[in-house]
Formats: sequence, C-alpha cells, structure tokens
Amino acid sequence: MSQHDERTDYTAHHNHTPAATTEHDHASEAATEHDHTAMSQDHAAPHDGTGHEGHAGHGGHGDHVGQFRRLFWIMLLLAVPVVGFSMMFSMILGYPLPGAAWVAWVSPTLGTVMYVWGGAPFLTGAVSELRARKPGMMLLIALAITVAFLASWGASLGVLHHELDFWWELALLIVIMLLGHWIEMRSLAQTTSALDSLAALLPDEAEKVAGDTTITVAPADLQVGDVVVVRPGGRVPADGRIVQGSASMDESMITGESRPVRRSAGDPVIAGTVATDSGLRVEITAIGDDTALAGIQKLVTEAQSSSSRAQRLADKAAGWLFWFALGAAAITAIVWTLVGQPDAAVIRTITVLVIACPHALGLAIPLVVSIATERAARGGVLIKDRLALESMRTVDTVLFDKTGTLTKGTPAVTAIDPVTGADADQLLAWAAAAEADSEHPLARAIVNAAKEKNLTVPRSTDFESSPAVGVRARVDGRVVQVGGPYMLEQEHATELPVADEWRGEGAIILHVLVDGQVTGALRLADEIRSESRHAVDALHERGVQVVMITGDADAVAASVAGELGIDRYFAGVRPEDKASKVKELQNEGRKVAMVGDGVNDAPALAQADVGIAIGAGTDVAIASAGVILASDDPRSVISVIELSRASYRKMKQNLWWAAGYNLLSVPLAAGVLAPVGFVLPMSVGAVLMSLSTIVVALNAQLLRRLNLSPDAVVDK
Repeated sequence: MSQHDERTDYTAHHNHTPAATTEHDHASEAATEHDHTAMSQDHAAPHDGTGHEGHAGHGGHGDHVGQFRRLFWIMLLLAVPVVGFSMMFSMILGYPLPGAAWVAWVSPTLGTVMYVWGGAPFLTGAVSELRARKPGMMLLIALAITVAFLASWGASLGVLHHELDFWWELALLIVIMLLGHWIEMRSLAQTTSALDSLAALLPDEAEKVAGDTTITVAPADLQVGDVVVVRPGGRVPADGRIVQGSASMDESMITGESRPVRRSAGDPVIAGTVATDSGLRVEITAIGDDTALAGIQKLVTEAQSSSSRAQRLADKAAGWLFWFALGAAAITAIVWTLVGQPDAAVIRTITVLVIACPHALGLAIPLVVSIATERAARGGVLIKDRLALESMRTVDTVLFDKTGTLTKGTPAVTAIDPVTGADADQLLAWAAAAEADSEHPLARAIVNAAKEKNLTVPRSTDFESSPAVGVRARVDGRVVQVGGPYMLEQEHATELPVADEWRGEGAIILHVLVDGQVTGALRLADEIRSESRHAVDALHERGVQVVMITGDADAVAASVAGELGIDRYFAGVRPEDKASKVKELQNEGRKVAMVGDGVNDAPALAQADVGIAIGAGTDVAIASAGVILASDDPRSVISVIELSRASYRKMKQNLWWAAGYNLLSVPLAAGVLAPVGFVLPMSVGAVLMSLSTIVVALNAQLLRRLNLSPDAVVDK
C-alpha cells in the first residue's frame, strides 16, 4: 500500500468522539455490514425464473409448486373412484363391483377428466420436447398415459380386449407422476430473486437539488447532470461525481474492498454505495442501464441463463427409456403379427407401452433430492437448486471470496510488538483502557483482544479524540495515546522497525505511546476464521484445488493465502472481473464452485458451476447461489461435496432400479417367453411397478444416515 493510502487509513482512525459514533471513517469497516433493512422492493427488476429448461413449461418454479400441489390433491381424490370402480383392478384384487349400469362408466368418465386435467402438464411438456427433438421425462409420461387412455376407452367400449382396461393404471400413473413433479418443483423453487435484491440496493428516493432547495424524486426520474444530496448513512441513487463534500464510502457491496474509501470533490461514486460519515452533493453521470449496478444485474442474468442449460440425469434416463419403449413396442407388434396373432399383437404392444413408464422413475430423482435437501437443512446447508446439488460432486476447484468468507470481515489484533523491556500484555491493557470509551471497530478490536486474553484493563479518564491523529486518555496516572502516523509526527516519535514488515502484509498499524514515548505497536487485520485452515486442508485431501479471490490489495491477499495454504489467489478484482475469473478457471477445464457473501460476488456465484453463498451475507449473494450455508463456517463446503456424492450414488441406484424394472418387465410383457408358455400378466406387472416404487423410496431414505456436521465431514 502506498504511503498516501496508509495515511488515509490512519487518518480515518480516531476521527470520532464517544458521543458521535456514526462518524467512523475507519479503514477496516467490515464488508458484511450492509444495511438492507430499509430497502424497498419497488425497484425490483423482472425475473422470470426460466432456469429449468429440461421440463417444458417449468419457468417460474414458485408458481409450479402451488400448481402441482393443488393438482396432485385433486387428482388423488379423483383417482380413488377411478381405481376402485376399474373392472381390471377389481379382477386383480378379486373383489366384486356393484351390478348397477352406472358403475361401468365411473372410471371412463373420471379417468377422462384425470387425463385431460391432470395429464395436461405432461402432454404440454411432451409437445415441447418433440419440438425440441429432445425426448425426456415428459414425453415418456405422455406416451404411457395417452396409450393407457385410448386403450382403456377401447376396452370400455368393447372395441379392444378387456385386459386393456388400464383406467386404474392411468389414474395411479398420473397421481404418482404429479407427486414426483410437485416434490421436484419444490426443490427447484427459488426463494428470492438476485435481480430483486440488486435493485433493492438503490434508495427509494433521491434528494434532487432544485435551486436553493431540494425536491424528492424517484431514482428512475434522475437525469445526467442532476445534482443530488446524499446524507450521512445514505446510498448514492445513481453513478455520479462528487461536487461538494467528502466522505468515507462503503463500496464493499460493489468492489469487495473491505475498507471504506475516502472520496472527495471530483471523485466518482457508484450507485448503491453508502456515505458512511458525511453528507455529499453528487452530480449524476450515468443512469439506468449505464450504471455499474445495472452492469452487475446484466452479468447475473447472463450467468444464470447460461448455467440453466444443463440437462439433468433423470431426463437422460427418460429419453433412453422412451426410445427403448418405442423399439420394444414396434418389435412386439411385428413379431406377434408375423406369428399370426394380430389380437395378441395389439394387447402385447399396448401393454408394453403402458408399463414402459415405471412409477419409480418419476420418484427416483425427486425423492433423493427432497430427502437430501431436508438432510442438508438439518446440517445448516440450504439447497436452492437441484442442479447445484448434482454438480457439486464433479467440482475440482473451489473459489473462495476472502472478506467475510475465509475471514470474519472485522478487524482483530493479530500481533503485538512492545519495545525492549515492555510487556506485551501490559501494552495491550493500556491500549484497551485508552480505547474503552470508543465504539469504533478498531477500538472494539483492541478491547476485545484484551478480553480474550483475560487481561485486567484499568479505568481511564480524560478521554480525548483528535481527528486524523488518535486518542488520548489517562490510565493509572500515565498518559496513553493510540494512533497512526499523524500522531507520531505530532509527538515527534518514530515508528518501530516492525511496521515496514506489517505494512508489506497489508495490515493496519497503530502505535501506543505512554507519557510521550513509543512503547509498542499493534498489528490489526481482518481476522481469519479458525475453520478456514481445516476447510482448505480437507479440500486438498479430496483432490480439490483452492483458489481465493478478493477486491483487497495484493499484500493482504498474499498474506491470507500464505497463512491458509491456498493454491492460487486473485487480488484487486472488481465485480465484472470476478465473473471473468470464474470463466478463466472454467476455460482451463475446471469445474468451479464459488463461495461468497457480498453483492460483488453475485455475478461470479451465478457464473460458477455451483454458487455457494454464506447465509450471513447479502440477499443478492444468497439469491444468486444454488447452495446457501446457514453458518459462516467454510468447512460446510465439504458437507455439500459429501452430500452431493452420496445423493448422486442414490440417484444412480434408483435410476438403475427403475431401468431394471423396464429391462425385466418390458421383454416379459412383449412375450419373449411366450414360446415356453409364459407371458407377463398385468397383475404381475402391477406388483413389479409397486415394488419398484417401494424400493426406490426405501433406498432414498438411507440418505438420512448422513452426518453433515462440519466436524464429522472434515474428520473423515
């Protein structure tokens, strides 16, 4: 850091009084302290939630959750009489039906309602898959229910054999598939919108200067050249240039830099940033889509749309089974016709097409995801996006944001250097006593350091705070001063030799004077989380490369990376560059998981193969991510990896079981064993269907045994 920057940092310290704690201009304000509570959603940008392209018509997952839930319960009620009054179902179970004429029409009538109403999502999706020439789950379901519907009507009207009365199978298939998709939509529903959260960073109103007064206008009504007033603690409504005043600007939500930056007349300011200590007059230089915040919104939108194109495992399996069913049906029809049994050809072909869509397939993935999501939540991990859960197992690079993720985002005393003959604990106790009346983050860091060491801090009197210099207080009859370089100049004192080393590491340096003599120096820096080292080591054990990205200076980044054993780091990175750094890693052929907590991380979180947000971070970061960590423990990333791998194993097992049902039942239903006198009865096919579903459900339940606590996964 330059001498100028260093002096700015120290100038910021102690520019406060006990009574005016809002006037804190300290260089190490925590990046995580963003005030979103007063932000309105009025500025919310539209977000259509089109991130589920594998199933046609599934945009807007929140709406689909309610739709599938309502549809499932309605169809379940209708399914009871459809199944109960089905002639074939009564024959399979061996119970008699009433002799009334109307009984024969209950299943056809209500079954038709179920097909048209309950089957509509699948039929619509099938049309879209056909148009896209990408057969998947929707087409497979639509094929089964359509064939079952037509065959059942044929049987009910006496046109086809009574064995083709599949009303009961049609009803059960629709109900179970709706249940599966309800579960699926619930797991895919996004709880919040990244774009809404970004827009919420803008203030609701702007104070526009009009002559000798100000008028309140909406930020959208501002024009280039307008002058606005930004009050202390207020947000800049649009990109601009300061024309009057100076303030320490909290730009962490945009740049990721953990320290407020001093901006004066002539300096640019960015929409959404906060004037922490003083009022400003700002001339607007960019509005609307030209602002930096709008640029971040665009990056998030692009990254979200590009990451949603991946085809999921279940759709691939369904596509294979669709072609398998058609092929098996065609062969069945041809063979039975050639052997001179056209009636058997019709029955066998229709039976193959109906049972080719196993109930288990509709539940294989959704059940695993639902249980995995529930299990993850108990372990402090919220899964917002199923694709993120599936992808995490293949991640070979984890990109951590520094401030607020690997570090706490707040300053802490990391080293004490007393002069010869002085005691370090005594030095810290004196400094804590002098800072006791201050609420400034650095002062709190010094006081907390003394508390952690269980030091006895003496009482202080005659507290004074001098702007740009430091604090002074009387402690045990001695005059104790704490401050930066301006204090040393004023007292004609010289900094300790260790200051050069600490400065090279990007640390903040405060000297302590006792009765005008330099007694020692304190090193303050963003405190590294104790769990970060364990997280990095655990990732290395799993063959995962660890990379750090930050808006902080290179010296700070190098110090943290060296202490944690991080493989690579990117320093001084702006938001647009964060997303490009993710792309750079992806272009190297790496599967990247990004872990962050700030607005500046949002484009990178959306661009990454898996975005993981720290739950204590900003709404924007949380909305942009597919996985959210409820705690700030970086070891939870390991929990996500373990959960992903375990879930994928269960998905494969369930899909193989569902496919195994087809591989067994379809050839038997087609009549491959007819030469030896065995053709699969529909009753046996029904039992196999049920068994397949039960096995899939029980297998998914085994996920509940997972222990996803950070301590457990790191110790594996």
